[in-house]
Amino acid sequence: MNGPLKVGIVGGAGWLGGAIAQAMLDAGIVQPGHLSLSYRSKRPECFPESVWKTDNQALADRSDVVILSVRPDDWKDLTIDVNGKLVVSVMAGIRLEALCARHNTPRAVRTLPNAAAEVRKSYTPWIATPDVTDADRAVVRAVFDACGLQDEVASETEIDYLTGLTGSGPAFPALLAEAMMKHAVASGLDRDVARRAVNTIIVGAGRLLERRDDCPTDTVNTFLDYRGTTAAAIEDMRAAGFDAAVARGLAAAFTKSVRMGEPS
Repeated sequence: MNGPLKVGIVGGAGWLGGAIAQAMLDAGIVQPGHLSLSYRSKRPECFPESVWKTDNQALADRSDVVILSVRPDDWKDLTIDVNGKLVVSVMAGIRLEALCARHNTPRAVRTLPNAAAEVRKSYTPWIATPDVTDADRAVVRAVFDACGLQDEVASETEIDYLTGLTGSGPAFPALLAEAMMKHAVASGLDRDVARRAVNTIIVGAGRLLERRDDCPTDTVNTFLDYRGTTAAAIEDMRAAGFDAAVARGLAAAFTKSVRMGEPS
């Protein structure tokens, strides 16, 4: 491509689309005037120096890279023709073959970031079609490094699995936090005290894992070896089916991801 990179985000008014846009701007990947975003009804007040459009085809026409950040159900009605340009999907379930056929391009990338992109802590796996160039790959890496961490994986099956594991983002830690908070409140703690205690546990655990980069198993075993209150809690949770419940949930998410990509 010649000149500055021009990026269009279909669904740029949404949570994830907006987070990716802000990350790209902050990292200097795209300049505000070369960023286009689409919205449905009311124009958002964010990104005032960028271009807002309701016409997704017009957005694609003025972009070098088109990022699709819409719900998979909404994508079914999205018929833009990118005429061979790079398409990057952040939608769960939609296959590379379908992206290429729908948008008239051999250059498609399927990614799965999560909501933590807002705080630059997303993990984003991605896979590309054979026609995606080294320059295209460099753009994809830059965009999702700006959102957190990224890995190119070997198959769409891996993307389907990671849809449930990492695409759910903060949902699983929040689910654990919710269960902990409910128990704390039921045990007599003030709701605000319980919320602050539980949120701090989750945030602190994440930062500790990030800094140490240990295997989670090593961290769990360290606490088990102390044979104290934490060990008692872990052993009772496991006896109640904690590991099996998590495995069932991840398997259900994988199955859902595969089904979402099947022709309706």
